[in-house]
Amino acid sequence: MTTGRAASWRSYSPAAFWRRRLRPFRTRRLLQAHLLVLAVCAAVGVSALLVSCRQVLDGTEAVASREASAVQGLAAARLAVLRAYEEADDLDDREARGPDDREAPGPDDRDDLTLVGVAGLGETYRVQLSAADQGLSRIADRTDQDLGTVNGLLASYSNSINLGTAMYRDRPLMRQQKLEEAHSLLTRPDVGLVPRLDELRRIQMRHAEATATMGWLQRGGWWLAELALAALALTLLSALFVLRDRCGRDWTPYLLVAFALTVLLAVVPLLTMFSAQDDLDGAVGDLQQITLVSRQSCDGPSLRSCSVDALAEAQQTVTEKSEDIRRQLADETWTDRVYQGTLTGGLLVAVLPVVGLGLRLDSDYGRRP
Repeated sequence: MTTGRAASWRSYSPAAFWRRRLRPFRTRRLLQAHLLVLAVCAAVGVSALLVSCRQVLDGTEAVASREASAVQGLAAARLAVLRAYEEADDLDDREARGPDDREAPGPDDRDDLTLVGVAGLGETYRVQLSAADQGLSRIADRTDQDLGTVNGLLASYSNSINLGTAMYRDRPLMRQQKLEEAHSLLTRPDVGLVPRLDELRRIQMRHAEATATMGWLQRGGWWLAELALAALALTLLSALFVLRDRCGRDWTPYLLVAFALTVLLAVVPLLTMFSAQDDLDGAVGDLQQITLVSRQSCDGPSLRSCSVDALAEAQQTVTEKSEDIRRQLADETWTDRVYQGTLTGGLLVAVLPVVGLGLRLDSDYGRRP
């Protein structure tokens, strides 16, 4: 019974099945066919794998160097111009009350007193205007959008606030008129500074999401790479079987190393790049949160519900989130090393089977017609 079971297993085992399938073909033709299939699968699989990896790396670099910085800069500029107006408006209120009606500073005003000691009374709004101007200047080369109109509005807005708080400091009516003019430049529907910044940020956010999102074409590239590598691994196993079954050869080192590299190429780059893609998706989520925070701190058609404390807290949150994004996307050395290893391993996978089967064909059939 045991002998019968062993004979049955030998007859219906995968090796016996594959032996029967290959029986009609001559050994030389089989080896040549395996060599051709290995070359095609290696070329397709490695090429698709390298292109897919490069797309993830390029997307990460683009989001880290351009898209994220632009979205963060536009959100920070929005908060800065709003806080500049609130600081100027608070200064106007203090000037209107006069020195006898001003309240003594409490414990919560120590940060403001520190700034006053450095820049002078009422200089906080100048710091915010300068921050908005510098922020827009920094992102000018990181976006393909035209910032000329926004920069012009910011210049007019800054001039109105400066006139209202400095030149017309002792003329309440002119001071109030200039602040109202600044508020109009800031909030005018569709053409004001804040609506234009919001529109620029929406466009930039769409660019960031499109850059970071893995589309169907990219997913198709990964599927093609994995299927080609799977076909390559199976063909290598078949070639090893033919050499051992028909040629009486031991395991060929070239094909064994190529098989091990194929398995590594099918697993390591996929896991690494999808981990990088997860980081990229997380960064986009943080950018969306930055956008939400910058809008929730001061929103509405007139933007009259703003407060200095809420804007300062929103600025702190945006700064912290921006640092998180930079840390998350800054260290890409390991993904670059995986890409370089994929390139080297792909070249070996393409060359080793050709060398192994080529040497065997030359040794066994080189002198035959």
